[in-house]
Amino acid sequence: MHTFDNVAVLGTGTLGSQIIMQAAYAGKQVAAYDISDDTLNKLPARWEWMRAFYRRDVEGFTDEKFDAAIARIAPTTDLNVAAEHADIVIEAVPENIDLKQKVYKELSGIVADDCILATNSSYLLPSEIAPAVARPERFGTLHFANKVWKGNTGEIMGCDATAPETLDAIEEFATQINLRPFRVLKETRGYILNAQLVPLLKTALTLYANGAASFEDINDSFKVALQYQTGLIEVADAVGFSLLSVAWADEPDPKLREWIEAAAAAVKQGKGGLGDGEGFYVYDEEGNTVGKGTTFPDVWGAE
Repeated sequence: MHTFDNVAVLGTGTLGSQIIMQAAYAGKQVAAYDISDDTLNKLPARWEWMRAFYRRDVEGFTDEKFDAAIARIAPTTDLNVAAEHADIVIEAVPENIDLKQKVYKELSGIVADDCILATNSSYLLPSEIAPAVARPERFGTLHFANKVWKGNTGEIMGCDATAPETLDAIEEFATQINLRPFRVLKETRGYILNAQLVPLLKTALTLYANGAASFEDINDSFKVALQYQTGLIEVADAVGFSLLSVAWADEPDPKLREWIEAAAAAVKQGKGGLGDGEGFYVYDEEGNTVGKGTTFPDVWGAE
């Protein structure tokens, strides 16, 4: 049995910070690595943002437990400090293959021989990253869903180089931090969840980008007809524009490509979806919609 007492998470953005808290709240010591102090200085505000969600959604929550989790988190800009004693490293840096390969080449000279390496990549395949890993048999994927504390899926996938015992170990870790593990049995871009979800989002946003309907009507028609609590535009906010702009980087539809460019600009403005508090909609501290955002018009292309 693996204990995974010491965890390193590389990348402290929207999902990386959620992974850090998920592990820390489960009792792990977590090194939170990012490239700048400015980025790490945003973490206290991120913890308070999450506190409201944990209070609402996590059974048995107490502020004392949450404060203890924060105390188990050690932010650092030094990759050596973050990874040298880690039992498992979760990589959650931006979806850029060159960047990820660079990170893994550096990691390979730092981590212990028995350390497990797992990417949280949403669309890149492990076989595309593995050539940069010194011990690829100890490398696989653990893909988290947004709102980790509630949508607590852990999708586990390897490539030809991944040892079966590595996938078993990743699944064991996922269970320890209160995820429900799902095995992806062959390399599949988008895993199980996003392979189903992203085409639906693409259809909804193609309708919007082509001016077929307002984003509210696209969102609410889905909710009303299927009696869901959340519509696809709200799901796009939850997934985040960073992921969508990567997933659709080669989109041939000129109208959707125009929206993708606007969405990428919104990310840079701190309006990249639910994690930033604003996307199509504006969200309060508990993730409830409180109005429409200012980045996108009700109807795309309308004067």
